[in-house]
Amino acid sequence: QVQLLESGGGSVQPGGSLRLSCVLRGYSFSTACIGWSRQAPGLPRQKLAAIYGGGGSQYTANSVKSRFTISQDVAKNTVYLDMNDLKPEDTAMYYCAADLGRPGAWTDCGLHDFNHWGQGTQVTVSS
Repeated sequence: QVQLLESGGGSVQPGGSLRLSCVLRGYSFSTACIGWSRQAPGLPRQKLAAIYGGGGSQYTANSVKSRFTISQDVAKNTVYLDMNDLKPEDTAMYYCAADLGRPGAWTDCGLHDFNHWGQGTQVTVSS
């Protein structure tokens, strides 16, 4: 059974930083495209970033590229999202997600819909 286990959310003041972590269980990390999306109340879900565990492609949305960085630790089956200079509009539920089982994902990770989701972790940016 595939599991995506998020951690690292919380409350932070504007301008602050947070690191989100996502552990993949039940699937080969080296063939997984794993990433992050977020959803704020009343708004559609927004894909933020994705990275291929085997060292292939990665994606970061232009809207957050200057402040958010996705990375991975293959030995720990973990993907991170480092978020800097956080703004109140970054307040949302952040979801770890994965695009699994699709041939060719190593070339276009992040450009297709995710098909597995974690439970989410709340990020609140407020003074």
